[in-house]
Amino acid sequence: MFADRARLTLVSGKGGDGHVSFRREKYVPDGGPDGGDGGRGGDVILRVDPGLNTLINYKHRKKFAATDGEEGGKRNCRGKDGTDVILPLPEGTVVRDAVTGKVIVDLSGQTREYTILTGGRGGAGNQHFASSTMQAPKYAKPGGPSKTVEVILELKLIADVGLIGYPSVGKSSLLRATTNAEPECADYHFTTLNPHLGVVDLGAGSTFVMADLPGLIDGAADGAGLGHQFLRHIERNKLLIHVLDAAGTEGRDPVEDFHNINSELSKYSPEVAALPQVIAANKIDLIPEEPEAVDVDEEGELIYAPDPIERIKKELETDERPVFPISTATGAGIKEMLSYVYEAIKNMDAPVRIFEQEYDPDIALAGGNEPYTVEYDAKNDEYVCEGPRIEKMLGYTNLESEKGFVFFQKFLKENGILDELEKLGIKDGDTVRIYGFSFEYYK
Repeated sequence: MFADRARLTLVSGKGGDGHVSFRREKYVPDGGPDGGDGGRGGDVILRVDPGLNTLINYKHRKKFAATDGEEGGKRNCRGKDGTDVILPLPEGTVVRDAVTGKVIVDLSGQTREYTILTGGRGGAGNQHFASSTMQAPKYAKPGGPSKTVEVILELKLIADVGLIGYPSVGKSSLLRATTNAEPECADYHFTTLNPHLGVVDLGAGSTFVMADLPGLIDGAADGAGLGHQFLRHIERNKLLIHVLDAAGTEGRDPVEDFHNINSELSKYSPEVAALPQVIAANKIDLIPEEPEAVDVDEEGELIYAPDPIERIKKELETDERPVFPISTATGAGIKEMLSYVYEAIKNMDAPVRIFEQEYDPDIALAGGNEPYTVEYDAKNDEYVCEGPRIEKMLGYTNLESEKGFVFFQKFLKENGILDELEKLGIKDGDTVRIYGFSFEYYK
């Protein structure tokens, strides 16, 4: 069974409490404190599993929790760390915060593993609090709290080419005829209820991945029919093959079908609608060899329907959007179309779309536990911002991308760092240094 969406509750482990105890040995009447530290709570880790292509494992189980760290023991014994919980996920899974809808992580490209929640720190035992004035401390630190977040998992398939079109136009037949995939094919609507991936092999190492996606209907962008279950899977495609029923076997107009589906793509996402397209005018084997008479003119002469392929080319073909007459039944025209598609995507400078991070629950739930400093360095005439939270944010933010830089600016504002800079008298054009990065400040 295929599943491409799941809602989960994730919980990290609580840190173990520090222990309060004192040495009790023979001939040592006044033993000092020997309470051990608590163990660290377990993390929640998301990891790409190349063998998975569905989220079905998360259909019934909805909560995953790491274990808590153990309390410290006597004789300086440290508590055992909690066990991490690792969730294997298919490549292409986008994880969002269930409340805000913001992207937490996209498990694509170089991101193969991500710690979404860290466990609480272990509390310090009373041995750490002994001093010259307090030789028998009777207190220890509690362990750090656990963290909980509710997330939505969305699988967005990673394929070079996506097949789009109304139900029963021949998308599944095309995938079956050209790849090693075996989608179900039949003469009824919505045979394809789940996406299928296949590798097109043109020989001599020329390959690309093609996805057969569930058929669209009017209103899909608003969730009608398979709606978003279909549309989310074409967001990563480099090119779309728009399959039309050129013979009109379903009683629909292929030109009208083309415009209706592109209208749905535009409603869903301008970026998706802007993807390059190739038109596959399918079922040419069912087009009558002799033109069909559809009317009679005033002089009694028969009026024939225009050739459907010529009409499709006249109304839809452009230099950037070629039309290929094909037949999945006979194989006619398919090789030529696939060769064109391969050359087109080979020459594209279009990397797989990666969704930028917009929210980090681990930092957000940590609150003010991790301090930061904002200071003016008079010697170098620059403002310096440092701290664990800032350093961690820099570790996963791509400052070279516009979205990443805007996300980092938002982090600085929401955490009061920009307010601190203004209190120190920063002005437009002044330099701000954050670890290895330097920026010019502009309000």
